[in-house]
Formats: sequence, structure tokens, C-alpha cells
Amino acid sequence: MNKRGKWQGMFTIARLNWPFYLVAAFVFIAAVGGLVVVSSPMLHWLCALALAGAGYFLFGSLAVSFWIYDHSDLYRWGWLPRALGGNQFRRLIFCHSGFDETSQALRERLTGEWVVLDHFNREQMTEPSIRRARVLYPPTPGTLPCSASKWPVEDHSAEIVFGLLAIHELRSEAERTAWFREAARCLDQAGRVVLVEHPRDVANFVAFGPGFLHFHSPASWRRCWEGAGLRKVDEFRITPCVRVFVLIAS
Repeated sequence: MNKRGKWQGMFTIARLNWPFYLVAAFVFIAAVGGLVVVSSPMLHWLCALALAGAGYFLFGSLAVSFWIYDHSDLYRWGWLPRALGGNQFRRLIFCHSGFDETSQALRERLTGEWVVLDHFNREQMTEPSIRRARVLYPPTPGTLPCSASKWPVEDHSAEIVFGLLAIHELRSEAERTAWFREAARCLDQAGRVVLVEHPRDVANFVAFGPGFLHFHSPASWRRCWEGAGLRKVDEFRITPCVRVFVLIAS
């Protein structure tokens, strides 16, 4: 069975965002030096502020990343039975946006007919971290590249669609609504969508600072899935920072 390393999640975050951590380390060291040599109370205060900010980013964000991605239940999959509602699904779709480190782990737990879709858009998804992620975790064999709004999947041919920490990369509500619409089209009558995301909320602001703006609010997610004819039947948290939304056809 594919086994994650003890520190894999934290190290992955550091590798994908290493320029930010390098700058933060430089600021941290410079601030420490400034506290030693400066005599001006104002400069001393500014150095202390810089030290606190850089230290929080360097150590706080990595500690949070370890807690969420390595120490919590997220990749231990204890939450999966609740998300599945006790059902044994055999026709499954897994969607990602250019960074796939979990489809193989799910395949090992849920046997059946799998379709893995990659919604990476080189023109729109230009963040360097995503490009690094594609080098670190290239698409698995058999992955089908496609837009979020047009999947190479027949109508009503799947029992479940997974979107795990990936669909927030579709930056507009229109794109996300189109994704939910395609998910609804592909599901059979008793099918469900399992969406796992960091919401834009207080917990993620405390954990990631301004980085929480990369996520979307629960209200925005709701508008998107309701616009696609889906409704929520369950919602729960994996740590205060990650929520699971379980959706079915309205």
C-alpha cells in the first residue's frame, strides 16, 4: 500500500513554496541582527515586528502544515466512511488541478472503475508552486487532461466524484459552477460529490495569514454547487482548517 512519509505534507509545502520561505528566513536573520545592533527605539520596534512576522511564517505555517497534512486524519482516511455514507461505490471519478498526490491512495482503499481527470490549465494556472507540484507529482498513468467545464465522461456513468484540495484552483465562481455542473451530469441518480477544501474563514486566516485569501468562502462554494443543481447532505471538519462537503442532486 502507498504509504506517506511522516513529514511528507510539511516538506511538500516547503518545497512548493521555497522562495517565500527563503525570503522569510532572510528577513528573520536580518531582524535578529537588527535587534542586536540598532539603538533607535523605532528601528528596534520594526525589527521586532519583522522578526515576529517572519518567525510566524517560517515556523507557524510549517507547524500548521504538519498538523493538517501529516498528523491529522486527512490522509489517514478515517473520515472517508462518513463521506461515503456507508456505500460501496464502484464507479469513481477523481479530479485534480495539476497536483495529484492522493488518487493512488484512494484507489488502494476503494476498488472499482476509476477515472482520474486533470483540470490543469497552463494559461490560467500560472503560479510557480503549481508548476513545481507538477514536477514533484506528475499525473499518474491513465490520467485524462480536460477542462473543468467539459469532461470526457459519459452521462450518469459514475457513482461518486472526488475533489480533494484541488477545486479552489478554479479561481472564478463561473468555473467552479461549471465543474459542479459536469460532476452532476456524470453522476447516476444515487451518486454524490465529495468536496474537501480549506474554506476562507477565521481558522485558515490564523493558520495561513493572508494566504487564506487563496481559498473561497463557504457562501461562494454554496452558490456554485446550488447553481449546478446540487445540494449539501453533510458537512464536517477534518481539523478546524479543512471541511468536507457531501453533495447530491437536488
